[in-house]
Amino acid sequence: MPLTLTVNKVTTTVDVSPDTPLLWVLRDVLNYTGTKYGCGMGLCGACTVLLDGKAVRSCMTRVSGAVGRAITTIEGLSPDGLHPLQVAWEAIDVPQCGYCQAGQIMSAAALLARTPHPTDAEIDTAMSGNLCRCGTYPRIRQAIHEAAGAHAAAQSEGGSPNADQS
Repeated sequence: MPLTLTVNKVTTTVDVSPDTPLLWVLRDVLNYTGTKYGCGMGLCGACTVLLDGKAVRSCMTRVSGAVGRAITTIEGLSPDGLHPLQVAWEAIDVPQCGYCQAGQIMSAAALLARTPHPTDAEIDTAMSGNLCRCGTYPRIRQAIHEAAGAHAAAQSEGGSPNADQS
């Protein structure tokens, strides 16, 4: 069945069953492979994308539920890879294996969009659904704080960080 999706500001039509998980449409049909398959049950957060700016587990989201809504994957967070979160992740050397990091960054982007200056407790709560088997949680929290500061600095200078959802 043809469904029209807007992924990373690009509108496209896919011919899939409406109950297909969004994850598989993103990865296998549209080739957005930054979104990872982890547990398939919405528990690990590796598949996190933004749906109208809200972090969702794409493995548990039917593609039909994404029609008419803005889908943002890690590839669409910043056209040049310079979103404040991506810059902070690299500067602080957050990833070890890196598998969960796209989902981590997408959850953090949703957090910063609604809470520009989160506390440690707010970060911990927002990120609690994203698992990192390497245990880089302290660096993830540090990177979120750094990105929040970069975002605030860019806005105070009259600029805007490279992001759709920051």
